[in-house]
Amino acid sequence: MIIEARTLTVAGMPVAVVRKGIKNLHLGVYPPDGHVRVAAPLAMSEAAVRVAVVTRLQWIKRQQATFASQARESARQMVSGESHYILGRRLRLRVEPTEGPSRVALRGRGTLMLFVAPDRSEAERLELLRRWYRAQLRDLLAGLVEKWAAKLKVEPTGWRIQRMKTKWGSCNPKNRRLLFNLELAKKPIECIEYIVVHELAHLIERRHDDRFRRVLDRHLPRWEAVRRTLNAGALGDYGGIRA
Repeated sequence: MIIEARTLTVAGMPVAVVRKGIKNLHLGVYPPDGHVRVAAPLAMSEAAVRVAVVTRLQWIKRQQATFASQARESARQMVSGESHYILGRRLRLRVEPTEGPSRVALRGRGTLMLFVAPDRSEAERLELLRRWYRAQLRDLLAGLVEKWAAKLKVEPTGWRIQRMKTKWGSCNPKNRRLLFNLELAKKPIECIEYIVVHELAHLIERRHDDRFRRVLDRHLPRWEAVRRTLNAGALGDYGGIRA
């Protein structure tokens, strides 16, 4: 629960600061513009917050430079000829007018068919595609969550898919529920599997500490390379996300 929120200027940079009933300070840099957000304990002074930001200034600048250099997907108009991605594969969109039910289908290895009424708007076409992405991702995640929960010997109470702006996934260790970003549907399967293992590992260790990394090292020895692949892609509908 956020008790207080304000913006500080540190080294000429705006920093959003929220205060919560937490023990340790958390600092993050978020897309698309590399804005900085700090969650600080209630008892921490403003001076201490400023020192924490200054000591991580070089890291912050590197993260901001990474966001600035990343490619961005061109705006989607949902017309024939556009490129779209599913599970890491690039597909060409072909829009076919139909008087029947709207639907999305794959044709061959490289064509994404969108069957819609001619009067459907761009927003309606995009929503249809998102529903299709959700169905594809749901089917894949069902198997991956079951597989890796058994391997890690953890028992999540449930999971769901939603659109998120700053995370590929999240885990609430208290209620043992997982969230996965809809944008994952565009990524290679190995990247999706990494996020599943990453979030399930938080049911073993909440923090990104040495114990957490050992879990990943043991079960996914290439996880750091996969994470780089995941984060290196073009920024999509949600402005870019980091794992």
